[in-house]
Amino acid sequence: MDKKICIAIDAMGGENAPIKNIEGINYFCKNHNGHKDFFFNIFGDEKKIKNELTKYNISENYYKILHTESVVSDNETPLTAVKTSKNSSMWNSVYSQVKSESDISLSAGNTGVLLVISRMILKTINGVSKPALAGLWPNYKGMNIVLDLGANIECDEKNLIEFSEMGAALHKSLFPSEKTKVALLNVGSEEIKGTEILKKAHTKLKEISKNEDFEFNGYIEGNKIPEGNSNVIITDGFTGNIALKTAEGTAKFITDNLKISLKENILSKFSIIFSYFSLKKFKEKLDPRKFNGAIFLGLNGPVVKSHGSTDSIGFYHSINLCYNIVKGNLMSQIKDNLSHLNDDKI
Repeated sequence: MDKKICIAIDAMGGENAPIKNIEGINYFCKNHNGHKDFFFNIFGDEKKIKNELTKYNISENYYKILHTESVVSDNETPLTAVKTSKNSSMWNSVYSQVKSESDISLSAGNTGVLLVISRMILKTINGVSKPALAGLWPNYKGMNIVLDLGANIECDEKNLIEFSEMGAALHKSLFPSEKTKVALLNVGSEEIKGTEILKKAHTKLKEISKNEDFEFNGYIEGNKIPEGNSNVIITDGFTGNIALKTAEGTAKFITDNLKISLKENILSKFSIIFSYFSLKKFKEKLDPRKFNGAIFLGLNGPVVKSHGSTDSIGFYHSINLCYNIVKGNLMSQIKDNLSHLNDDKI
């Protein structure tokens, strides 16, 4: 693409902001040294942002600071924030897409408020009944995309079908060399199992897959997700959020207990010397910072939510996700996929 990829950053969102946010930008600039295809619109307290930027040698050709007076609190409800946040760093970072000043928005702030603000400002894409929250999830072969992760507690078959097309589009934009394989999360792999909603979605997705937006692999059980035979996993927000939190908790349980075991006695401590590189590889594989960034799909513009408690490395990975989303033409991919649903009159 000829024009620069412009990322709107809510510099005041999340813990330890804007310190980690600006440091994350610095990491991104260092890792993209020599590239000239990106630009940051940084929203927040100009004085605090400048104080952080002076620590790094980032060229002013790569950013613009847009001062905002207020910050959305983590304790605010979406209803309250909508009334009071119109001059906040979060609101203005999303609104910059409406003004065609940014291609994507990133915030580590209040999730509920960000979702409501984004939906209010950007509106849902024509034909999409509900936007979804998608996330990255590692598997043995690479990466899964899982959605919905909590934006919609209840979903019907139409929602699940739309999620499939949007999730497939996200996968294609991020991993263009891989084949996109969609599966519905269920209690079993047999076609007779599951709710009526899942069965209806299954039948329709088999038909839609003939459009070749994705390969449909039917149902998948939770324990099969890490295998990577399917890389876009579709479910409702209630089930998806529980699955995500369970996976995060299990990963933390394994790594925490591994650390304890390796420090129990002299022999186990000595064994660390011989297994250092294997342990380092294991730690990197499960490092949650690498998968930091949930994507709101179904709006007239992409919005990424970074975990509020992540550090600068995690925020850097969210920035990198934003960059790849825009570079992969996500919005065009989504609209192309959804056009097939309109043709099929779901």
